[in-house]
Amino acid sequence: MLRPFFLALALCLTFPVVVSAQSLQPILQSHAEEVLKPGRRSVDVVLVDLVASGLPQAVPFLEAWRDREIVQRAGDGLFFRRKGGDLIDLDTAIVAGPAAGATLTEARPNGGVRRAISEALVQFQLSDPDIDKRRAAVEAIARSMEASQLEPLTASIAAESDPRLKRVKSRLAGMLGALFAETTEGRVAAIEALSGDLSVDVRAVLNTILATQDGVAKEQPNDANIARILKTSTDLTAPQAYARLAEAGLAPALVTRSDIRAALIANIVDGTVGGTAVAQLDNDADRAAAYDALAAEGAVPPRVSAQEEAEAIANHVFFQSYTEPDPAVTDAARAVLNGIETRVSFSQAADLGLDALSLASIYFLAAIGLAITFGVMGVINMAHGEFIMMGAYTGFVVQQFVPDYTVSIIIALPLAFALTFGAGVAMERLVIRHLYHRPLETLLATFGISIALQQLAKNIFGTQARPLTSPGWLDGALVINDVIAISYIRIAIFVLALMFLALILLVLNRTRLGLEVRAVTQNPGMAASMGINPDRINMLTFGLGSGIAGIAGVAIGLYAKVTSEMGADYIVQSFMTVVVGGVGNVWGTLAGASMIGFLQKGIEWLNPSNTLAAQTYMILFIILFIQFRPKGIVALKGRAAAD
Repeated sequence: MLRPFFLALALCLTFPVVVSAQSLQPILQSHAEEVLKPGRRSVDVVLVDLVASGLPQAVPFLEAWRDREIVQRAGDGLFFRRKGGDLIDLDTAIVAGPAAGATLTEARPNGGVRRAISEALVQFQLSDPDIDKRRAAVEAIARSMEASQLEPLTASIAAESDPRLKRVKSRLAGMLGALFAETTEGRVAAIEALSGDLSVDVRAVLNTILATQDGVAKEQPNDANIARILKTSTDLTAPQAYARLAEAGLAPALVTRSDIRAALIANIVDGTVGGTAVAQLDNDADRAAAYDALAAEGAVPPRVSAQEEAEAIANHVFFQSYTEPDPAVTDAARAVLNGIETRVSFSQAADLGLDALSLASIYFLAAIGLAITFGVMGVINMAHGEFIMMGAYTGFVVQQFVPDYTVSIIIALPLAFALTFGAGVAMERLVIRHLYHRPLETLLATFGISIALQQLAKNIFGTQARPLTSPGWLDGALVINDVIAISYIRIAIFVLALMFLALILLVLNRTRLGLEVRAVTQNPGMAASMGINPDRINMLTFGLGSGIAGIAGVAIGLYAKVTSEMGADYIVQSFMTVVVGGVGNVWGTLAGASMIGFLQKGIEWLNPSNTLAAQTYMILFIILFIQFRPKGIVALKGRAAAD
């Protein structure tokens, strides 16, 4: 219907329009009847002339016309926009006078005309100077996806000044071309151009082209675009196949038990039906015989025998045909969609791997401090999660005084380390050093400390979650394609984990403290005999592990909720990471975190609806793993390994 309008619009977008009139009124006066009482056909004439005029006030007029705000004054026949109690001049948008007291005739476009006007407005807005209006027009086209939108959208691409919006227009024009291009070659070319796009929108367009409908015929039709032939042995059951025959009118319908019952009731005469007394019809066989007697008399349709049913099925072809009649188009769409789905599968695997890597980096940060203390001292510190919580709350408190989120995080990281390092040293001096070689008492004592720290946090900060806001440059995600995306916060945590790995390796392998820590870890007795003070090393090691947990708390708090119980969410995974990786070994902790992270994401992918089951399966797997490799992935070397 709007093809003349689109041709006019395309010319206006391609060539400059010479405006011969500066007012809308002459155009509206010449089409007064069409404006006041527009129809689906007559509206085209008005739209084409409005476009050809090139007047900027045409767009506000169309908006008012669509919203039924246009009126004609009886005295002079001029058109105005009625807004509230005023008449607004269509050319100047200035109040021309009050609506009260004037004899006015309202323009009342019906629903179909209003839709046509809305379509016209979208085409106008595609080349509007305001980029927001152009963007809104593109979004409107993307929602409706109609053939009439292809020409004006394509015509507006060359003049589009915004590179990003131009790409969106080109992509949308490609999808519309795949659906509505006039020639087969044009549609195939548009479809093939979509081969590199993995978006859901493109897949939806291709699936629309590849939509199928069920069919049945005595012979395979030559005029149908067959998608596949259905086999009654694998694709259809015999009842399903015969039901399709009956629905298509190619075979009589099967007579059901309810049909037999209804027919018998309808044909009861003097207490008998089909020559049988009603009282004797107490089973299916007798009722079927009575029905057959009625069929022999011609009173009811005969039943279809099993042999007739089988012959009818065997004598027909069952198939699915594309609703798109052009085989070249569907072949191209199928080939492109298969390629896209293959790339989507690989992208989903890569995205799952990135998620697992991100989770592994979080577990590594949470567990590395515990690995050091557990490996050197053999202490099961159940309060390790609370040191993570203390670090997160440190970041929250710093942000209350430093409004710049980047600066606050820079301050919070060393401050969290210092605070939790001091807390760890105090805990080791006051409690842990009195419980060496008493694992049960150590576990109970640290568990009690964890409960006390949780309650202290509740008393200070309350029970509600506190925000630890990330800097603005960490907002959003790195989008590789429409399937693969990873948030910048997780990338930052991954980088932080790598930095900590390098720093810890540097400390352990290149400093005197690291040498003493490794000596105490591998052989405490020999280290003491060489002049190393094990108590001092234990104190510093426990403080170092606690400080690292505090820094991990700041990092984890950037994306997780900061509450008094947040440490409990990571203590179990931290212990599993240390035990699976190998006690007292940094590389083992890294291996354990990677294994648990990838394992958890893999199980969640297999069973995405039940995360609790995923956790259970993961723990069971780890228990089995420890049975076969009790010393972990990277076993500890030295005499301590035999303890």
